[in-house]
Amino acid sequence: MAKTKTIETEITNTPVKPPRDWGKMYEELEDYFLLNQKRILLIGGILLGVILLVLAYIFLYLGPRQVTAKNQIYKAQEYFAADSLDKALNGDGNNPGFKTLASDYSETESGNLSQYYLGSIYLRKGDFQKSIDALNKYHAKDVLTAALSLGMIGDAYSELNQLDKAMEYYRKAESTNPNDFTTPMYLFKEALILENTNQNAKALEIYERIKKEYPESSSARDIDKYIARVKQKI
Repeated sequence: MAKTKTIETEITNTPVKPPRDWGKMYEELEDYFLLNQKRILLIGGILLGVILLVLAYIFLYLGPRQVTAKNQIYKAQEYFAADSLDKALNGDGNNPGFKTLASDYSETESGNLSQYYLGSIYLRKGDFQKSIDALNKYHAKDVLTAALSLGMIGDAYSELNQLDKAMEYYRKAESTNPNDFTTPMYLFKEALILENTNQNAKALEIYERIKKEYPESSSARDIDKYIARVKQKI
């Protein structure tokens, strides 16, 4: 009984919150608005103006430029596919090349994609630093070009004999969206650098990994030859 009385006492002594006076709260809110009306309207006007500017930029400026750039990039892509690198890079007099598209339409998807093509072209033409600069400006929209762009940066650093940087980017490339195409390709390039810098045990590990995990890849085609060669150096 004593315990029951204690519980009843606690319940009785618990303070009860008074109901909210919604009318009073509304009056206070109304008073606050009247006192700060100019400031509130000013802030609201600024926010509305910002929203309208953003919408105008997207629909009246960026949208049409997206369409224009998309309509213009196809010719440069055709030249690239046909291995006409100079025309793909600089245009043909009537149609812009990737250099112009990347510069003049940098805020569009086609301008961004042009950076990827620029990096590839500069790499093939031997302009390795330009290739790195272009590819670093590229923001990959798909997993394949994400890996390939990183791998091309690795190739450029390798050509510049900056092997530590090359290894850094090959590792990034092979771990980006692991698959049977790009992963063994960049693992193989890592192993070649390790072998050429006398890190033969590490190179052997990678060669054997390619043979075990990616036996159907093109990188595994002559992998036994590389395994045998590096074993002779250990």
